[in-house]
Amino acid sequence: MGEPQPSNFALAETEVADPADGELIVRNTFMSVDPYMRGRMSDAKSYAAPYEIDHAMHGGAVGEVVASAAEGFAEGDTVLHQLGWREYATVPAKDARKVDATRVSSSAYLGVLGMPGLTAYVGLLDIAALKDGDIVFVSGAAGAVGSVAGQIAKLKGHTVIGSAGSPAKVAYLKDELGFDAAFDYHDGPVHKLLRAAAPDGIDVYFDNVGGDHLEAALGSSRLFGRTAVCGSISTYNATELPPGPRNFGNVVVSKRLTVRGFLVLDSFDRFPAFAQEVGAWVASGELKFRETVVEGGIEAAPQAFIDMLNGANTGKMVVRLG
Repeated sequence: MGEPQPSNFALAETEVADPADGELIVRNTFMSVDPYMRGRMSDAKSYAAPYEIDHAMHGGAVGEVVASAAEGFAEGDTVLHQLGWREYATVPAKDARKVDATRVSSSAYLGVLGMPGLTAYVGLLDIAALKDGDIVFVSGAAGAVGSVAGQIAKLKGHTVIGSAGSPAKVAYLKDELGFDAAFDYHDGPVHKLLRAAAPDGIDVYFDNVGGDHLEAALGSSRLFGRTAVCGSISTYNATELPPGPRNFGNVVVSKRLTVRGFLVLDSFDRFPAFAQEVGAWVASGELKFRETVVEGGIEAAPQAFIDMLNGANTGKMVVRLG
């Protein structure tokens, strides 16, 4: 394990063949870098197969169709697919989805209107079962998922507290996204910072961080609190597994807490409801989003990925290609 290094990546060139029947050739314009990719750089057993050495990585991307041998797709269409980490992709048409890039940047379909947004939506509404009057705590709240989760909770009338990794991000949460309270987790023990921000406790914790944040949230949870475990980015580069919430057994039982992990892969049936509700909020400006766009093309992708794992992004980080 440990932190990925630029030397772990290599840039390769290959010819792009004409599309076979049912395929598209897509010139990627933006590719995504996401925390889950770190887990796929290990051969540890997981929900998805690991990346293969000497093969191209993959992940979310949007781009322009430059050649089509598939019905329903034409040159010039903008499509979303999962063959990022390359400039041109040969995409089976069944694995591509046309998106409307006339009202919002196509990169938004990698963030607020894509997998991160759906993750926030499902995690809050389905996994944490958000209820009237809940006090909600979101860790990693200035990131792609957390910033949407916190705003959804606010738009549904809840008190929302967020944690982030810099004073600028804390200001972003409070001044631009409308969080009721936020703190920089570098300012002291997280359990003390959370207690100060939510003295009456919390009902819902949306976990993007794990580690001391999860321990603090369990300690601050009220009776029958619910935790939706989305990710644990604080441990992704760890060389040894942390001892993990020291208070877990005591508080989960005594407070009758529900702690549930989830993968957005299990909830793609919720996409139409998500697209309708969150899409309307984005169109109206009620739900704001920010992107960290890395320039420099495919060559910049490895460092962007490393920087994202270290919290360099506000909102969704994407790499502009071409």
